[in-house]
Amino acid sequence: MFKNKKNYATESPKLYDNVNKEIDKEIGFKDLNLLKPIMQAVADAGYENPTPVQAKAIPAVLSGSDMLAGAQTGTGKTAAFTLPILHLLAEKPAAASRSGRPRCLILAPTRELAAQVEESVKTYGKYLPLKSTAVFGGMSIVPQIKALRRNVDILVATPGRLLDHVGQKTVDLSGVEIFVLDEADRMLDMGFIVDIKKIIALLPKQRQNLLFSATFSEKIKTLSASVLHKPVFVEGAKRNAASELVDQSVHLVSQRLKSHLLSHLIKHHKWKQVLIFTRTKNGANRLADKLAADGISASAIHGNKSQPARMKALAQFKDGSVTALVATDVASRGIDIDRLPHVVNFELPNAAEDYVHRIGRTGRAGSSGKAISLVDKEELRYLKEIERFIKREIPKVLFDSFVPPANMPAEPHNSLPQRQGGRKIYGERTPASAGSRNYQPRHGYAKKQNNSKGNNAKSKVR
Repeated sequence: MFKNKKNYATESPKLYDNVNKEIDKEIGFKDLNLLKPIMQAVADAGYENPTPVQAKAIPAVLSGSDMLAGAQTGTGKTAAFTLPILHLLAEKPAAASRSGRPRCLILAPTRELAAQVEESVKTYGKYLPLKSTAVFGGMSIVPQIKALRRNVDILVATPGRLLDHVGQKTVDLSGVEIFVLDEADRMLDMGFIVDIKKIIALLPKQRQNLLFSATFSEKIKTLSASVLHKPVFVEGAKRNAASELVDQSVHLVSQRLKSHLLSHLIKHHKWKQVLIFTRTKNGANRLADKLAADGISASAIHGNKSQPARMKALAQFKDGSVTALVATDVASRGIDIDRLPHVVNFELPNAAEDYVHRIGRTGRAGSSGKAISLVDKEELRYLKEIERFIKREIPKVLFDSFVPPANMPAEPHNSLPQRQGGRKIYGERTPASAGSRNYQPRHGYAKKQNNSKGNNAKSKVR
C-alpha cells in the first residue's frame, strides 16, 4: 500500500495523491491495530475516530516507512506520530539500554511545542513502560541532565538545547531508531538549519525518519532530500484552508479604539477563554495591562518572558484562572488547547499563512470556534491578501452596542467616520477603493508558494 517509486525531494506532492486516496477512508482507532495499552489511553482521552492525517500517517509509520507529512496546526499531527512511535518502541524492546541514549528523537522549533509534544507522549504512553523527557532552553540545564541520566526512550528537544547536551556529553544519539522533525518549515524560518544538520550528522544511518511541515518551500524539499529515503507522503488538509469549524469575522476599527472594543467584546459576550495575537512583545504587554485594568484577567506570553513565566501563564489560561492570553506569533507556536472558543487578531500578521496558523488554534477537536480580527485602515492591504490566500471574503461586522469612550481625543477632520464610498471603521474613514474589487495595495506581502491538495481536517487527537 505504501510503496513509492519516486522520491518526494525531486517531485511534487501531487504525485502522492494516489497514496492519500488509497488510505483516506472513515475508520476508527480500533482499525489501526495499535497496542491495547495505547488504545486504552486514547479511550481515556475520549477519542474514538482519528483525524484524516492520523488515519493516513499512523499505518505509514507502523509500516516502517519514512514519511513526509503535510499538516498544519489543528490537524492532530502530534498524535499522528506519537501513537505509532509508542507502538513501535513498545513492541520491540531496546537492544541496549543506558542513560542518555534515547531510541526516538523528536525535534521541535519552540519550547512550548516541545513541552506539549512530550505531554502527549506521556498521555498516550501512560500504560506503557516507556520513559520520556523534554529538553529546551529557558530552563536550568541541571534537572535535564539528571533526567537524562535515567533511561530515556523518547527525547523531545529544541535544537539549541539538544546541542548543549551533546557538548556536555549528557546525551548519546547513536541509538536513535526513529527521528522526527516537527514543524520543519518553522524550524527553517527560525534559522535552525545549521543546528539540524549538526544533529542529523550524529544520528545512525539506519533509522526511520518522519518530517512534518505545513508548507513545502524549496528549502523544505532540499531538507527532505537529505533526510528521507523513499518517503510516503500524506496530507491532512489544504495548507491555505482555514478550518470549516471556525466562524471568521472582521471588525473595522481604528487602532486607538481596538483595546476598548476588545474589552467590550469580552465583557459583552462573557467570554471565558480568548487567545489574542499581537505583532510585538511590547504590544502584548500593553494590551494585557489594559485588559487587566478593565477588570479582565489577562497574561502576556512572548520571547522576553522567562520560560517558567510562560509555562505558568499557559497553565493558568488552560485551567481558566486567566481569561485572556495575549501572545506573539513565535511564543504562541505550540499552544495546543482543545475546544478553545475564541481567537482574536488584535493586529493582522504580516504573512497570510500566519493568519491560518493563528485561527487554527480554535475550531479543534470537533468543536466550533470564533476568530475575530480587529482591522485598522492601515491593515486593509493585509486583509485583502489574507482573503485571496484563503480564497474567501471574511464578513465585516459592525458591533452596534460599542460606544467609544467619551474622553477619547477627537479625530482629525479627514478621519471622521463616513459610509459613502467606503466601509465604516470605528473612529476612522476607509478609502473607497479598499472596498472595490479592483483595489490593489501598494505594499502587500508576497504570497507563499502553495502546492497543496487535500481535505479539511477536524482535529480529534493531538
